[in-house]
Amino acid sequence: MTSRQLISVAGLAALALVAAASLTLAWRSTADDIAINERNFRLRALNEIVPPARYDNDLFDDTTTALDPELLGTGEPVTVYRARRDGQPVAVIFRVVAPRGYSGAIELLVGINFDGSVAGVRVSEHRETAGLGDQIEGGESDWIFGFTGRSLANPPEPGWAVQKDGGVFDQFTGATITPRAVVKAVRNALLYFSANRDELFAQDSPAAS
Repeated sequence: MTSRQLISVAGLAALALVAAASLTLAWRSTADDIAINERNFRLRALNEIVPPARYDNDLFDDTTTALDPELLGTGEPVTVYRARRDGQPVAVIFRVVAPRGYSGAIELLVGINFDGSVAGVRVSEHRETAGLGDQIEGGESDWIFGFTGRSLANPPEPGWAVQKDGGVFDQFTGATITPRAVVKAVRNALLYFSANRDELFAQDSPAAS
């Protein structure tokens, strides 16, 4: 190989290294942006349930996990975000799965105040029918906001059902299965919290352990 060919090969190799480095930097920058956007999106969702004026800690640094396939609707551990003010417990927010929606599992974010009342509920993922089951979304109707302030005593146990089943919660015309699944999932979340409240707030955060 001539010296001119060697120079040409070396030049191409250098260009390849520069291109690879540029792609790596671009990927890292994009990945960081995606992570930041996902974190901000999640924080907005959490703050819809527990407004930031109610707590002064970092929700992402103060977490624990919960596992109860029967009451939380999933066999996987779920992250529990803990809100505190001046070190005192305010509320928790955790993911609950309603496994028997009309079109499959419905994922919810359920916030529960320290006193056992519902801080708020939001749907994070579902595959329910547009125009019927999707009324569980806050952007489609105000149905999901009806859980706020509820507790295991409000209503008493028989009332934790849709009206068709003798409860206090509205059902949707042509889509009773969907609200029935959500009502049950929220009640189960309250049952789990009632049985584990002190332990949830006492556990160390993984970030601190």
